Amino acid sequence: YQVNLQGQAQQGMGGAGTAYMKDAAALFFNPGGVSFLNNRSINLGVSATFAKSTFLDKNTNQTANTNSPNSFPFAAYGVCGATDSSKLKYGLAVYTPFGSTIQWEDNWMGRFALTRLQLQAIFFQPTVSYKLNDKIGIGAGFVYAMGKVNLQKDIPVADASGNYGHAELSGKANGFGFNAGIYFKPAEKFSVGLTYRSQVNMKVKNGEATFTVPASLSANFPNGKFTSSLPLPQVLTLGLASSLSSKFNVALDINYVGWKAYDTLAFDYETNTSSLADTKAARNYKNTFAFRLGGEYEVVDFLALRLGIAYGISPVQDGYVTPETPDANRIIYTAGLGFNNKGKLSANVSFYFSSFKREDTNIETGLSGTYKTNVCIPGIALVYKF
Repeated sequence: YQVNLQGQAQQGMGGAGTAYMKDAAALFFNPGGVSFLNNRSINLGVSATFAKSTFLDKNTNQTANTNSPNSFPFAAYGVCGATDSSKLKYGLAVYTPFGSTIQWEDNWMGRFALTRLQLQAIFFQPTVSYKLNDKIGIGAGFVYAMGKVNLQKDIPVADASGNYGHAELSGKANGFGFNAGIYFKPAEKFSVGLTYRSQVNMKVKNGEATFTVPASLSANFPNGKFTSSLPLPQVLTLGLASSLSSKFNVALDINYVGWKAYDTLAFDYETNTSSLADTKAARNYKNTFAFRLGGEYEVVDFLALRLGIAYGISPVQDGYVTPETPDANRIIYTAGLGFNNKGKLSANVSFYFSSFKREDTNIETGLSGTYKTNVCIPGIALVYKF
């Protein structure tokens, strides 16, 4: 449920941007490098996410598909300083680094595990960056996160007509964290970035649990409040960037993601009964790496071409794959264009594609089969310099 779509220029380069200070999206990629930006600017971007998953049941050879709604993760950045050349820069970033919605077709074979899951997290990050000298910049931003969750699944109890019961858990969440980075430019054509984005624990304190069951079982499944939490993992990133010529730049990011924090999905209900106990479902995620490589070539003065590739290692261990996040190791292909007439307004577009599959038998639910997922994401951003 991590969404790496925080900058359209960087997205066209495989998502690499920790050592390549392209625009105000540096507020996310490396607060330390913001002080090296040569202008004040506003950057507004959005991506349209089209994702479809298919499940092939190992025991019956039946298939089920998702009909998830399209989502539109966004990012908005603003960077200012007393002057364009000021050593002290400050800014505000608002972006959506985590969240997804997955919805399976009605009556599919895994409906007792999940029918729908919607996660959303919006980060607000005021940031300060300072250039220590011509080679080193440091920066940090405080993060306030707000979001929501909606989880639905069927319950294996049926009425006289054979209709199964249904559970819906919905609530709002919030949390706190920070984003800090160092930017080092030892030579004119080479730079290094190191960033740390802290873990944010999203806590749901007054969620609403709603159960639709036969009247004879309503006392066993009382509607009421629940509490829960979901960790949004820490990320440590090393970035390298180099200008191979006056028109050709390359960037590499290596992410180490602290997914191990997501070991359990727990729900604590306000009222417990013999049929409704507090739940603790094992997730046992592991820490993983992701590698992002991209290049940018200035074709003509007003047009830049970008290409990228990334490889992400799944944090989901064998035996713990769920229809919530049918994850797998994946290769991501990206491309993008930058339009700049050397005036105040410029634009970036990007395209992201990934296809991956995973076969597994879940230890808890027994759901066994193969998940296949295709993801296509076009995106656009407008940049205004002032």
